[in-house]
Amino acid sequence: MEHRTSHQFQCTDCASAARRLPRNLGRALIWIYRHTLSPLVGYNCRHLPTCSVYGDEAIERFGLWAGGWMTLARLLRCHPFGTSGIDNVPEQAPPGARWYLPWRYGRWRGVNSP
Repeated sequence: MEHRTSHQFQCTDCASAARRLPRNLGRALIWIYRHTLSPLVGYNCRHLPTCSVYGDEAIERFGLWAGGWMTLARLLRCHPFGTSGIDNVPEQAPPGARWYLPWRYGRWRGVNSP
């Protein structure tokens, strides 16, 4: 049986933390928005969950790149003449979504409620 040294654990921990850094940065920006600007402008999102909750969940589930594009699509739909209703983060990335085709991550029209 082979035993890992503490150096091997540190390297894997560093690599894992480096992969989570962009995701955590995106979620931190949403947290800052929720606790600073959002209380000042009021809670008036047209969707459930709110756009900030949607963004936080999308970035947590899919990472900053894909989740960020999903959040951008959601924010662009959230205006007085836009959509409203229940609009949850998808369980899986949309079919055909690739890192080099980022617009395919977002749902640009409609919501996922009946």
